[in-house]
Amino acid sequence: MSRSPAGSFAGDVSADEAWEGLSSEPQSMLIDVRTRAEWAYVGIVDLSAIGKETLLVEWQSYPAMTVNADFAEVLAAELERRGIGRETALYFLCRSGARSLAAANALAEAGFDRCFNIAGGFEGPLDEGRHRGSVDGWKAAGLPWVQS
Repeated sequence: MSRSPAGSFAGDVSADEAWEGLSSEPQSMLIDVRTRAEWAYVGIVDLSAIGKETLLVEWQSYPAMTVNADFAEVLAAELERRGIGRETALYFLCRSGARSLAAANALAEAGFDRCFNIAGGFEGPLDEGRHRGSVDGWKAAGLPWVQS
């Protein structure tokens, strides 16, 4: 398989900016790169109101937190299978914005042109009480999410 020329990391966006992009661009995708444990126990973004689903692809696997060496290849193949082009806006999400930044950069290096990192992540940083979800990120913005 030949590798396309490098795309671009499009920058950090807020959760609200990601929601706007996901709502306004029909092909745009949200890729949640957290672990299976986080999806199951913390919750996931709910895009059903805009007729979309979140694509779940681990950047690292719990408990060792080893980086998924096949991440870009697996994700690129899944996007191609879904008919998502390399020029499509892709929004990457993790807990706080660190893993998703690495994942967005990896996919940009694989030739995707519009890779955005949701800087506040799903839960954002710790507040003064050492709890997540109230200072920044998807949950703090009051955007839709579900928990199993």
